[in-house]
Amino acid sequence: MNDIHVLGIDAYGKNFIPAHMRKGDEYEIRNKQLKRPLTDFRPLRADEIAILEKNGNTATDWSQILVVDPFTPELIRNSSFAGLVRIGKLETMVLEHHELEIPTGITNSRIIACDIGDNCAIHSCSYIAHYSIGDTCILLSNDEIHATNHAKWGNGIIKEGEPESVRIWIDVMNENSGRAILPFDGMLSADAWLWAKRRYDRELLERLKEITQNSFSSTRGEYGIIGKGCVLKSNRIIKDVKIGEAAYIKGSNKLKNLTINSNDYSRTQIGEGVELVNGIIGYGCKIFYGCKAVRFVMGDNSSLKYGARLIHSVLGDNSTVSCCEILNNLIFPAHEQHHNTSFLIASVVKGQSNIAAGATLGSNHNSRANDGEIEAGRGFWPGLNASIKHSSKFASFCLLAKGMYRYELNIPFPFALVMNNEAEDALEIMPAYWWMYNMYALLRNERKFEQRDTRRLKKQPIEFAALAPDTVEEIFSAMEILEYAVGKSWYRAEGIDLPQSEITVREKGKAVLLGEHAVIDRLDVLVEGVENSDRPVRILKPRKSYKAYRHMIRWYAITALADYVAHNPQVKFDELAMVFGNDRETAWDNLGGQIIPEFKVYTLIQKIKNREYNSWDEIHSYYRDTWKTYRADKAKHAWNSLQFLLGEQMITLALLEKEIEHFIKTANFIKIQAEKTRFKDYENDFRRSVYSDEAEMFAVLGNPYENAFIAAVKEDMDSWIARADAFLERIRNK
Repeated sequence: MNDIHVLGIDAYGKNFIPAHMRKGDEYEIRNKQLKRPLTDFRPLRADEIAILEKNGNTATDWSQILVVDPFTPELIRNSSFAGLVRIGKLETMVLEHHELEIPTGITNSRIIACDIGDNCAIHSCSYIAHYSIGDTCILLSNDEIHATNHAKWGNGIIKEGEPESVRIWIDVMNENSGRAILPFDGMLSADAWLWAKRRYDRELLERLKEITQNSFSSTRGEYGIIGKGCVLKSNRIIKDVKIGEAAYIKGSNKLKNLTINSNDYSRTQIGEGVELVNGIIGYGCKIFYGCKAVRFVMGDNSSLKYGARLIHSVLGDNSTVSCCEILNNLIFPAHEQHHNTSFLIASVVKGQSNIAAGATLGSNHNSRANDGEIEAGRGFWPGLNASIKHSSKFASFCLLAKGMYRYELNIPFPFALVMNNEAEDALEIMPAYWWMYNMYALLRNERKFEQRDTRRLKKQPIEFAALAPDTVEEIFSAMEILEYAVGKSWYRAEGIDLPQSEITVREKGKAVLLGEHAVIDRLDVLVEGVENSDRPVRILKPRKSYKAYRHMIRWYAITALADYVAHNPQVKFDELAMVFGNDRETAWDNLGGQIIPEFKVYTLIQKIKNREYNSWDEIHSYYRDTWKTYRADKAKHAWNSLQFLLGEQMITLALLEKEIEHFIKTANFIKIQAEKTRFKDYENDFRRSVYSDEAEMFAVLGNPYENAFIAAVKEDMDSWIARADAFLERIRNK
């Protein structure tokens, strides 16, 4: 039998907070939420009550209905009121939204213990209880809108008198709750990563739980909020939902235990058939067409569309997800997953990523336990129907060719193309593929993600540059692996016993990689520990890849230094050498899209544990403060990376002059490569076959000679050349 209680009519709309839980007046919390003085309200006059009753309205107690002048009782018809209801100004006017014109007033609705703002239009709403409604809202044909006294608005907290068991956790990165975190309004993917990654630090975990609990009121009795200028129409159930200003919600099936952030500058829209339960929705989000989300956080400016499912997951800012299923994941900003049948489970994907149609990333159980994980660096691009199993790890900007990858993978090569060669039963990897053969896409993606960052309020900065301290350190590690693999292959080919010293092997490998083609071309370069199998893992074009990695580091170094000097024009060359020193910071963390030296993350953790930071606002301020020094941190890293790469004891002015000459050549190379890699699409015979002639192809694909992005790349490169020249000129003269 359903748990139905029979109450007296006198209790209708009253006792929202049980008497034993009240710390003062029943309406104390409600009054604090009210955006206007209580003195604005007055009781109804007898003539107004008469008009209201004549128009088919009822109330359990007309003395509990308070209004603000001007008040037009004729605009209220066929509605019932219970409990304390306060109505703002009500004047004869029409509210228009997307060419829908709705007159102000309240008709055919049931209102229970609500505060209603000025000049709202509330029509055919079957049940609205315990909500504070902002000015000029449109509520049309909604079935149920109500709040409970223990509402938590999607936050992972508990209210007074509640057991720990009702707290809502999100099981990110892992199916078995081993990395569970608490959602909260304002959560960034950086927060989730800080919390989910360091499971060994029990003190930190307890502090983050404590901070989250203390960040929100545990007192019962908060009313639901519908912000100023909201439009809610044709929704079925809205329960325990806090809605920000200017939100547009239409045709949803169920919205429960949510915070929906929205304002005039970043309006959130929720559409038809949507079901959202236990979550936080960021500013400027769009959720449409039958989407389902349960136990989730959506970052600002993100979208769910076309039946997508987001479950036990955190989705970073500027992400778009359509038609797919995302389960138990932590996803950093700028993620794209647009197509049917793609599936992502138990993963951390560190942003600027794109999941192709049919990609299945992560098996549920591997026939044993559901505790496998995938960790993918930023720029992760698995191709069509790519199938990857737990547990696997990928360096940044890995492109996986179409196919089934039958074994667990650990790909340490950034900017690589990974292929499953079924004919030879081997895994093949081409390091630095993006730089060598797909420059157009590499640069386009970088620009694309930066341009799509339309967040009005950037709560956390994001590094969009493909070459940054994190990826450069991955390149250094990959170069060492290449050196060792090539050295080992050389000794094997020469029939010489492998030296015990890894350094000796690497030195031989480096000499071969930087030597003549003839030596390395006869080597079959294999690496170990990359695939959990006995089959060969082969490196393609190792010599060219190695040299490309070197070019990438040199390019990164000059861009970072030129950028730093452009923002610090007073700096002298001697000061650069003195300040930047000889110590390269090798440990960097991608903290939700922001690149931070690992020691600064450790400092943050200690401040949290030492109770120097006691709120998420303080933690977020630390992120922003760290970003203020990032340009200098990056330049220092660039200086020392260049010095290490070139094997120099110190960087001299003469060396920088030489590097800038090389930089200019590289800039011209990038211009050529961006154009060349785009023109490949037009030279493909199979693509050309569907067009009658070149004119038709250009009409459909666009004229490559007039490609706006290629033109922009050329402008960017010319700009970088100018900045490098200016950099050199400044340090020469000082």
